[in-house]
Amino acid sequence: MDATKNRFLSNRGFVLFGILASIIVLIAIFAPMLSGGIDPEAGSLECAIKPPDAEHIFGTDKMGRDVYARVLYGARISLSSTFILVTLIFVVGTALGVVSGYFGGWVDATIMRLADMMIAFPGLVLAIAVAGMMGPSMRNAIIAIMLVTWPKYARMARSLVLKVRHTDYVDAAIVTGSGTWRMLWKYMLPNTITTLVITAATDIGSMMMELAALSFLGFGAQPPAAEWGAMLNESRDFMQSAPWMMIYPGMAIFITVVVFNMLGDNLRDILDPREE
Repeated sequence: MDATKNRFLSNRGFVLFGILASIIVLIAIFAPMLSGGIDPEAGSLECAIKPPDAEHIFGTDKMGRDVYARVLYGARISLSSTFILVTLIFVVGTALGVVSGYFGGWVDATIMRLADMMIAFPGLVLAIAVAGMMGPSMRNAIIAIMLVTWPKYARMARSLVLKVRHTDYVDAAIVTGSGTWRMLWKYMLPNTITTLVITAATDIGSMMMELAALSFLGFGAQPPAAEWGAMLNESRDFMQSAPWMMIYPGMAIFITVVVFNMLGDNLRDILDPREE
């Protein structure tokens, strides 16, 4: 335990970006306090499109809403949606991959052919099509991206399971009467979990970008929700006359994606078995 702890603490990059990621999460949690109690969805046309000043430090949007408050509250929607999405992809992809690799035969063929079908299409294009059929909302955007991303995790989990499926200790466990669920839980899943956790951590930034892209295109969060991609969509007509409407949510996306990408990269350096 101490050795593992030291490995994390001795990696300066992981500590630095872990602190920054924690700050971003805390900003999302304490958005009501940090915004001074300003309602991110309440506005007044009398205050519309005001540049940054002492009262509105990030300015206001076309509806007179405070951009600073909306950026803070946008962290809640963007982060929570991204974490839910990554968790769903991780659980669904890992479960299908482990089952596919362990049972083989028609189970493996069915799951992998379905995965091949999903991989054959450009991911974001297929996600847009799915979200368009289901209707624009953040929930449907999460489902759409999950449906086109799980094959990556399934194929990875399957390949890891196949490496240990016919090893001596697995055959011995089967001979001694270990049931199917015990085999999956005790022998198959532990051999996949580390690599897939690393993959999930490094995918947080890209998944946030995809959710923001769907919201920007109108398939994700809908007005008046304070979500960064939707804020960019609302401000694109004011790029020249009121650039602050686009600059601040864009900076929020950029900073958050960079922090979580770097955190995932450093976590991979710590947990990757090849670094042993």
